[in-house]
Amino acid sequence: MRLPFHSHRAQSRLKPGELLRRGESMMALLHQWALAFARRVLDKLSEKQLLDVLVDTAKTRAESLPPADGLKFLFSLDAALYPVQGWLSVAYGGGVHTKHRHTRYHDFFVNRIQAGERVLDVGCGIGALAHDVAAKAGAILVGIDVSAQNIDTANKKHSHPRVAYVVGDVLRSPLKGRFDTVILSNVVEHLQERPAFLREVVNAVRPSRLLLRVPVFERDWRVPLREELGIDYRLDPTHYIEYTLESFATEMKEAGLNITHQEVRWGEIWAEAAPA
Repeated sequence: MRLPFHSHRAQSRLKPGELLRRGESMMALLHQWALAFARRVLDKLSEKQLLDVLVDTAKTRAESLPPADGLKFLFSLDAALYPVQGWLSVAYGGGVHTKHRHTRYHDFFVNRIQAGERVLDVGCGIGALAHDVAAKAGAILVGIDVSAQNIDTANKKHSHPRVAYVVGDVLRSPLKGRFDTVILSNVVEHLQERPAFLREVVNAVRPSRLLLRVPVFERDWRVPLREELGIDYRLDPTHYIEYTLESFATEMKEAGLNITHQEVRWGEIWAEAAPA
């Protein structure tokens, strides 16, 4: 019987590297076929049936592994699903992540800013916080962000007569005059040279104080466990740091800032700091 594609003799003349590549290509095709078949089967299940299958499959696989590997498997699964929860929460919230209303972190900023203050919101994103500070506290704001797409969304969805949105880097943009307050809400953890950045911001706009919001490392016992296992523990892969109370205090001191108020809520530090 003749083989339909290559004879055994022809295959024997292939170099090992080519055989390996062909084997990998075949495995990739089989993997794609298996995924497509599984999706067709799973699509026919009800949501409850699908959830039961997925949970049982994950539990069975995790329990079949050594404890460390089982934990790594489950943590990797959780990390893969976390971003999906995020963008679905944005969609469910009509374009604004529901954490804004659940945690009510806007209130921390609104309640600490007076009417007529000139406020700079660094890394303002789509402008949800800047809008609330202007509307509820009566402040005058400049919101700045390096993303032109964010600023476009801010102007469309969160415009306010007392808010001006600017595309740019705060250290390179020609901002006019001084500001009473600088807001840094979930910003500094994305920066590598944080104390130096904070000192430059203070020198550039000469604020009386900074209001900061940063993620906390000690938010859950699973965070240090993930670090111990070599699994990425960060809430966002672009974070250079997630703080302990001690590391936050150290960096504020290095930046030449005195912490005048601090509270820990929702796995975050919310703080007010003044130039020393």
